Amino acid sequence: MTSSLPLPQIAPTVARLVAGAPVLDIHTHLYDPAQGEILLWGIDEQLTYHYLVAEAFRCLDLPYARFWAMNKTEQADLIWRTLFVERAPVSEATRGVVTSLNLLGLDVGPGELPRIRRWFAEQKRERFVDLVLEKANVRALVMTNSPFDDLERPGWERGFARDSRFKAALRIDPLLHDWPQAVGQLQQMGYAVSLDFTAQTLSEVRRFLADWARRLDALYVMASLPPSYAYPDVSAVTTVIEKAILPFCREHGLPFALMPGVKPRLINPELRIGGHGMGRVDLDGYERLIGENPDVKFLLTVLSRENQHQVCVMGRKFRNLHPFGCWWFLNNPVIIEDMTRMRLEMLGLTFTAQHSDARVLDQLLYKWPHFRALGAKVLAAKYEDTARSGWPVTETIIAEGVHALLGGEFERFLPPPKAG
Repeated sequence: MTSSLPLPQIAPTVARLVAGAPVLDIHTHLYDPAQGEILLWGIDEQLTYHYLVAEAFRCLDLPYARFWAMNKTEQADLIWRTLFVERAPVSEATRGVVTSLNLLGLDVGPGELPRIRRWFAEQKRERFVDLVLEKANVRALVMTNSPFDDLERPGWERGFARDSRFKAALRIDPLLHDWPQAVGQLQQMGYAVSLDFTAQTLSEVRRFLADWARRLDALYVMASLPPSYAYPDVSAVTTVIEKAILPFCREHGLPFALMPGVKPRLINPELRIGGHGMGRVDLDGYERLIGENPDVKFLLTVLSRENQHQVCVMGRKFRNLHPFGCWWFLNNPVIIEDMTRMRLEMLGLTFTAQHSDARVLDQLLYKWPHFRALGAKVLAAKYEDTARSGWPVTETIIAEGVHALLGGEFERFLPPPKAG
């Protein structure tokens, strides 16, 4: 048995093990490199990401329409000048760009953008994927894959050689957010559905889920929901959940991942994707949904900070619930530290501490180093508390906890692979 660590050695041991632990990133918006151009990477993609666009417009008098009329390079130049030359990059999004460039070994500073661009122009996609995953120490990641996406679907229908590090998740938002549009797309894909929720339509939706989960080899089914949704109601959303998604998940053993909190309508449409807002979620209905379906596993990450305590309480009550991550508007150090500490104090090691939510591959290079620093700080304090209480804390115990929080507990929560 490994000997107990002296109290002064706990924090450096935690920091070393967190820094060296390979991560399973359980939710991203990335794509298999074989899917080509829909996998976003490079400095201009980083600079024109909607977090930075929204931040830049706080400093610009430029009409929105004029910005969107620019090409991507022009937009990136403007954002670089606004947020990195005229101001210091102190926000989490701008600091993240600096961190990612540093991790790639690139010089950073107000005048470095042309040289950074030249370096990226010399990179090849497949090689760059390997480099990023190695530098970020990400052993595997889970994509977001929607059969309703006309850009993505044809690749899956043709088939391609999969990169084993890129796992799939079946995204089904149109089934819940726009049933009439989803019906039209399902019909085009060959499913005999109608606007009415007949037995045949619901059976065909379940067949669609089974077909695409199999095609993707999906780890889970996922959907976002607005803050206003309250289960149960008489809406199409509840009908699809109760009559199609839950029966499918129950039969096939796949978890249903819920991501509530994003307002469905843009609160500032002129910012395009950056114009989404968020709101506090009424979690009472989710408690009922999870509690009434103990034979279905649920993943849950909620966008509002005000909901996090109740999510932890729910996690204590329902073993079929796995809370995960600090995403979008929660991806700020002050909030991440608070949420991680609360989850450890209420759930022990039975959650996934973070997911990157990355839409640009390069974002892995800052989201994981930034989280590792915060996670190590919080975890070290908890293990020190444990040692002060009289329990022996060993390096093995710490390593097991780090593995659990960085993807191991998610893997344990998943159903075992079916034989054959």
